[in-house]
Amino acid sequence: MTADFITPPVDDPFVFGQIAAANAISDVYAMGGVPLACLNLIAFPSGKLSQETLHKIVAGGLDKITEAGAVLAGGHSIDDDEPKYGLSVTGTVHPDRIWTNTGARPGDVLVLTKPIGSGVLFNANLKKWVSAAAMDNCLEVLTTLNRWPAEIMQNFDIHAATDVTGFGLAGHALEMVGETAITIDIRIESLPVMVEALDMYRKGMTTGVNASNRQQVSGKMTMSSGLPAWHQEIVFDPQTNGGLMVAVPENQSQDLIAALHAAGIRAATIIGGVTDQQEDGLVIFS
Repeated sequence: MTADFITPPVDDPFVFGQIAAANAISDVYAMGGVPLACLNLIAFPSGKLSQETLHKIVAGGLDKITEAGAVLAGGHSIDDDEPKYGLSVTGTVHPDRIWTNTGARPGDVLVLTKPIGSGVLFNANLKKWVSAAAMDNCLEVLTTLNRWPAEIMQNFDIHAATDVTGFGLAGHALEMVGETAITIDIRIESLPVMVEALDMYRKGMTTGVNASNRQQVSGKMTMSSGLPAWHQEIVFDPQTNGGLMVAVPENQSQDLIAALHAAGIRAATIIGGVTDQQEDGLVIFS
């Protein structure tokens, strides 16, 4: 069972519900599981917002629950100063087929299924720096379930998996290292990035957690010396309902990418690999 309870920074209550639900359900997909039943978790300022707004939030969540093939079994609500919505999700996975966020092996290749950069786009959009087309693209990514890549990956030997969320790409890559004697080497130029996200960092925008995400990997990460400081920030960008990042044997990686692309998951990209060479950092962005 997993639970997520967040406040997606969007104005449309239906999309708010979609993103929050997809984000919660993603934890089950990241373990190789299948979601079965969900409970709504709602905090709502009933004295400030209308019941219609609440109904649209729940409808957005139900839309993604239904798309995931799960059911909404009830939920809990409280009165609060700001709207928050999420799900408690129960799913199933075969005990011999559980994906964990550690277990990557030297020689594995890393595959990422979605572009990154939503955190900075939302912040920049508050200042109206982001084009409507770029925000529409961002919202399309965030409302897309990780169901389809997870189902495709069942046909491959996934050694480690995680969904990239609030700790940013760097933080979740470090989680994949865990206590093992491996080094993850990510080619930063290979990273799929949302439209205009790097432009926002170049202009000086950031998020409230980039600094803490950077601190979390301090001393355990090295960055290409030729990379501008603003460009480095993309790996610390916090995601909501980000993509799956998985470690797969190199001899299966091209077939996995081909299968993902054939299913319409066009952003799926090989972003790096795993070695047993002990470097200055456990996570290297080259």
